[in-house]
Amino acid sequence: MVRAFVLGAGLGTRLKRLTERMPKPLIPIYGKPLITFAFDQLMGAGIEEIVVNTHHCHEAYGAVFPEGFYRGARLVFEHEPVLLETAGGIKNVEGDLGGETFVVYNGDVLTNVSVAKAVAHHKASGNEVTMVLRSHGEPLHVALDGGRVVDIAGRLGVAGPRYLFTGIYVVEPAFLRRIPPRTKISVIPLFMEMIKEGARLGGVVLDEGQWWDLGTREKYLEVHRELATGDFFADGREWRMPVAATAQVSPDAVLGGFVSAGAGAVIEGGAQVTDCILWDGARVLADSVLNRCIVTSGRTAAGQHAGVDF
Repeated sequence: MVRAFVLGAGLGTRLKRLTERMPKPLIPIYGKPLITFAFDQLMGAGIEEIVVNTHHCHEAYGAVFPEGFYRGARLVFEHEPVLLETAGGIKNVEGDLGGETFVVYNGDVLTNVSVAKAVAHHKASGNEVTMVLRSHGEPLHVALDGGRVVDIAGRLGVAGPRYLFTGIYVVEPAFLRRIPPRTKISVIPLFMEMIKEGARLGGVVLDEGQWWDLGTREKYLEVHRELATGDFFADGREWRMPVAATAQVSPDAVLGGFVSAGAGAVIEGGAQVTDCILWDGARVLADSVLNRCIVTSGRTAAGQHAGVDF
């Protein structure tokens, strides 16, 4: 298995102003684009080629990955002029998947759950699709019985423990035959049909590591606080860039809590910046006081503000 499909076409509507000019999977986490965490996890499982669907601000992907590669893995971008949702998006890139087992990964999530373990379980199980699950978090929608998924979101009224769906699943090419071509459709109704017909829709519970759905600005800030220290990748490599090498922070500025300042960001003298994220080219003017604020690329913040996005 050498390929994966990363869902990168979402609108990011819950993040509102933050995604007006940038696809949600490219928002920075301490200077590192969100989607590259998915790439890292997939490459750790031996994936060599990653297909990404795009829609909103699709040209931004080409700007971030101009050579079409990431750390040696080949990237293939497929633009969706009209959103096709999850299953429709998978069907749309069928020609890029090589007719082999592949991994689907939601580009909106941040996790270090082991894709390699999920793939190994899938291969041993004989499943057509294996959903990667966790026993805690929200929402707990997936019912599992003996390794088989038996209900989703209570639609079949099946009792028993419920699990969180991580947005990662391992898929056999046979699943592609279930998806109608050129159709906007989610994978969930197809999964429900599989359950009803007794097809091999399985689940594997992987509770180690961390998992976040970056659906709100509060969660986006929280992730920065939680990742300010400690390891994220299994190999322990350092990846954080709290203050980019080309950022300019006045010696008279006061930084508190966690602060991330991207490339070319400027924090002028006398500014007090606490628990804030500054994207590339953001600027905080002199004597400003910011708390839990996000300043997006090329924007300027001035004055006293708490919980504001610029």
